[in-house]
Amino acid sequence: MGEDIRVGPRLTVPASELGVRFSRAGGPGGQGVNTTDSRVELSFDVARSTALPEPLRERALQRLAGRLSGGVLTVVAAEHRSQLQNRRAAGERLAALLAEAVAPGPRARRPTRPTRGSQRRRLDGKKRRGEVKRLRRSADD
Repeated sequence: MGEDIRVGPRLTVPASELGVRFSRAGGPGGQGVNTTDSRVELSFDVARSTALPEPLRERALQRLAGRLSGGVLTVVAAEHRSQLQNRRAAGERLAALLAEAVAPGPRARRPTRPTRGSQRRRLDGKKRRGEVKRLRRSADD
C-alpha cells in the first residue's frame, strides 16, 4: 500500500504486512467506470502479524473471529471514484476495526449491596402498594 496504518498511539501496522488488491467497482463513474480499478481490498494477516504483541493478537483474533478468514482480516472500499480515496477509506476502516478489537475490555464490576435505607424504602413502597390494592377490594372477598 505504501504507507503504514496507525491503529493507536503505540500501535502501527507496517505496510509490509498489508495486502492490497484492486478491482473494478460498480456504481457511478462515467466512461472510465469499465476501465478503472478503483475498488480496494485491504487485507491484514492478524494471526501471523509481528506488529501485534501476543496478548493483543489473541484479543484481536477472539473479537474479530466472525470477520476473519483463515486469520486474515479483509476490508473493502468502493464508495469513491478514485483509487487513492478508496485506499484511504480502507486504511481508516482497518485501523478502526483493529483499534476496537485490541482495546481493553470493560473494568470488572465491583460487587455492591443495596443500602439499608434503599431496602427499607423498597419494602415500604411494596407495603403501601399492597395496602392500596387491599382497600380497593370489595368487602365480599
